[in-house]
Amino acid sequence: MKKATALLARDLGIFEQKFRSNIAGKVPLVDRIMRFIIKRKGKQMRPMFVFLSARIAGQVTEQTYRAASMIELLHTATLVHDDIVDDANQRRGFFSINALFKNKVAVLVGDYLLSKGLLLAVQHKDYAILEIVSEAVRAMSEGELLQIEKTRKLNIQEDVYFEIIKNKTASLLASSCASGAFSASQDPQLTEQLRLFGEYLGICFQIKDDLFDYGHENIGKPLGIDIREKKMTLPLIYTLNTVDSATRRKIIYIVRNQSNDKAKVNEVIELVREKGGIAYAYQKMMEYHEAAKNILEQFPDSEAKEAMLELVAYVISRKH
Repeated sequence: MKKATALLARDLGIFEQKFRSNIAGKVPLVDRIMRFIIKRKGKQMRPMFVFLSARIAGQVTEQTYRAASMIELLHTATLVHDDIVDDANQRRGFFSINALFKNKVAVLVGDYLLSKGLLLAVQHKDYAILEIVSEAVRAMSEGELLQIEKTRKLNIQEDVYFEIIKNKTASLLASSCASGAFSASQDPQLTEQLRLFGEYLGICFQIKDDLFDYGHENIGKPLGIDIREKKMTLPLIYTLNTVDSATRRKIIYIVRNQSNDKAKVNEVIELVREKGGIAYAYQKMMEYHEAAKNILEQFPDSEAKEAMLELVAYVISRKH
């Protein structure tokens, strides 16, 4: 990500200042929690996609900074709420908000962040950007609920899997690219092109995550964690749909009843590898990777395009 980081150094610096201002509150507890959130922020991937999309579509504007803030406010709010839902005590090596301040405060903090995003849009009449971001909120919620509904039965088909990850994972990246593009161009067609680019890349990102579950111990994520959490990933779905009925019943039984048994989880992992689940998922990931690159290739060469292509490559080469 060196090209993107170097190219966007000034934009991200200005964004950080504006973001701090946008989340400031009038209650001391809110300000304390907001400082904690800023301290533990990650790689700023989504703001990067906002700014690079704006540069590909035109020029970074004041609306671009607001779009990046709206996306980051939404993303942070969903992480806070996700930690409550998952009863998670840590995020990125730090204690989660709910671990430090309990669930009631964490729910209200998530609501506060969402309201700040809404107010930022309304105060500046950024209604088109607000629509783009609100669509991501709807899609993420529906994707999460659909996954909960389908995972209970462990019978997700591939088309449902792609619907889930398109909504749950890819929608936020798609909205990042779309909001950046619109902020620079006000062009609906160009905005849709970059939205679709972000969607394809987001799907690619999730499949890469799925593959980590069947990788090696040094990937930054415990081997078989998705199986232990009864998550239906693409390698597993493909395997269940291609093995004989006896093997299918065996896998489902292990996932449903023996997912805390490391030996049994490893047995499932080996079956998925043996039956071609990993190879199939990798092939699908590369199809979406190429589709994203093909959209990007339609735009004129530029530093921003080169940096975006670097991020596209990072999605499939990352180690965690």
